[in-house]
Amino acid sequence: MCGIVGAVSERDVQGILLEGLRRLEYRGYDSAGMAVLNEQHTLTRYREVGKVSALETALDGQPPRGRIGIAHTRWATHGAPSQTNAHPHMSGERLAIVHNGIIENYQTLRDRLRNEGFTFDSQTDTEVVAHLIESHFQQTKDLLSAVRRATAELHGAYALAVLHADDPERLIVCRQGSPLVLGVGIGENFIASDQLALLPVTDRFMFLEEGDIAEVRRDRIDVIDRDDNPVERPVTRFEHSADAAEKGDYRHFMLKEIHEQSRVVQATMEGRLTDRRVLEQALGTDAENLLQDVRHVQIIACGTSYHAGMVARYWIEELAGIPCSVEVASEFRYRKHVIQPDTLFLCISQSGETADTLAALRQAKEAGFRAALAICNVPGSSLVRESDLVIMTQAGPEIGVASTKAFTTQLTALLLFTLALARRNGLPEAEEADMVQALRQVPGQIDQVLALDTPIARLSEAFVDKHHSLFLGRGSQFPVALEGALKLKEISYIHAEAYPAGELKHGPLALVDSEMPVVTVAPNNALMEKLRSNLEEVRARGGELFVFADEAVGLAEEPGVHVMNMPSVHPITAPIVYTIPLQLLSYHVAVLKGTDVDQPRNLAKSVTVE
Repeated sequence: MCGIVGAVSERDVQGILLEGLRRLEYRGYDSAGMAVLNEQHTLTRYREVGKVSALETALDGQPPRGRIGIAHTRWATHGAPSQTNAHPHMSGERLAIVHNGIIENYQTLRDRLRNEGFTFDSQTDTEVVAHLIESHFQQTKDLLSAVRRATAELHGAYALAVLHADDPERLIVCRQGSPLVLGVGIGENFIASDQLALLPVTDRFMFLEEGDIAEVRRDRIDVIDRDDNPVERPVTRFEHSADAAEKGDYRHFMLKEIHEQSRVVQATMEGRLTDRRVLEQALGTDAENLLQDVRHVQIIACGTSYHAGMVARYWIEELAGIPCSVEVASEFRYRKHVIQPDTLFLCISQSGETADTLAALRQAKEAGFRAALAICNVPGSSLVRESDLVIMTQAGPEIGVASTKAFTTQLTALLLFTLALARRNGLPEAEEADMVQALRQVPGQIDQVLALDTPIARLSEAFVDKHHSLFLGRGSQFPVALEGALKLKEISYIHAEAYPAGELKHGPLALVDSEMPVVTVAPNNALMEKLRSNLEEVRARGGELFVFADEAVGLAEEPGVHVMNMPSVHPITAPIVYTIPLQLLSYHVAVLKGTDVDQPRNLAKSVTVE
């Protein structure tokens, strides 16, 4: 995911821009650049492929001087990583622009602008936007008006920052589907993709809403909404540590990371969705070609990532209508394979350095799979570098060994991928739009579940003296049950198993008694009535039930049955939301038992050996 930084100040902004880029390196990128306007109204641009350090080296010899500028780290979506494709992009010598997101109708606009006499140096959609704004500027002679007219023609998701030498006192910025925050200073103001980029210069921020356009000067910020009305956006103070590797006010990293999930799930969606569809090119520069004619998906992962892959199998087969196989990487790499034609190889890893997953990827590339797609949280990791396509999750640093926010962001990325693939396989536009809207509601639904923290903590008291537990789920909730059992055993050291609820009669029911708590996830879906009969089987054997159920299901509390009402959610997004209470339950059990929550015995965060 790309990063934007900009500044309008009474001092030289080069250092501010460079430090901001360093703080955005966690997002993943392949090139970096900046453009600065000096007091003679001359634009100077620097662009380098690779790390921000390469850009810093290029600036050492002749650093640009100026009090207004923009900078960018790019993750390629249109055109391969190169200096020519790096941002900022310019139209002539007077206008510079940086852009996050994807412009879907860029080819149509490109053809029109070429007919108007504009020439193109890159393969990017961003250069199209630069020329489009310049085309309107030539008519209006006003940068704000030019940006307003240009954005009215854009289809897709974008955050834009525009600088023009003929309008040297202000930046014009806007957002539609991609994040953009304004930093408020004294005698200076700033813009960025993320607050963290600006914390060295301000702790006061203004968040633009969808469709907003803002004029950013040294001494003021003016915002107009999508209806062209002047609006006031509140200024808030950043109240948390700039260091994501600190617990802050939380007792453990795991609890902090559980509570970050609404934000990081939102970040993983940003720039990858319109109101009605997933932007396929957010998967990578060659996504269109590599996803063409995919007829089978092979998912490889380990541990928590394997459970994410299991959920994705339900989604892919239901929505895209193509077969999907899921296998533990350590098993896949040590057996012979039958490779179906046009199979996409999909690897999931939080760290991108999981030894078995990497070995399986390398083996798959030699075996002739169609392409390799990685879902990962760490830019620059081996998995990211060696894959054809990459979807970066935006979980940020995850310190707790037991994965929480990495899992839910993996699920989010997998659903985005599934919807893009499903569209190619006949998913109706209305159904995709319905699921996109459901996905957009997930962050708020996560917050609703997090508000249940206190009652879930009370439930956890029933587990403290237990030695075993059983988790049940049906359909796509079965992998969620597996993940819940894994969390409980990882950090509380209570033996926990998970089964599809329909398998109770085939063995696990023999274990059920008053000393075996049974945890069940029960969204309101087509399998709910089947699940009810499974719960009755548990009660008939004296088992104690702990049920996380959709409030619309109407399950009643009774002796031996503890019900935690959950918000109503779309069946497709339910696995993401229903993961949260199981994480909280495991956390509180571990705290009551006094175990080392963040560093459980015998486990490591990233398994880099066999």
